[in-house]
Amino acid sequence: MLEPNSHPAAKEYQKKLFEEGLPVTMFGVEDVRKECDRLLNHSVKFTIEPTEMGEVTIAVFDDTCGNLIQIIQK
Repeated sequence: MLEPNSHPAAKEYQKKLFEEGLPVTMFGVEDVRKECDRLLNHSVKFTIEPTEMGEVTIAVFDDTCGNLIQIIQK
């Protein structure tokens, strides 16, 4: 999904995940809000702004290649 793909099934899988708002991968960061600010300065578009969910804070952005990427802070 993070590699260019030409296989029809892979493209359909990627498209469905994106349409459903499901991230394809997740990266841990020390401070989600600080990382969001840094990424916003590079014109990154977030589909979910920093959101507290119990003991974690998450945010999700569009990688412009058809994938959603989640960042998480514990």
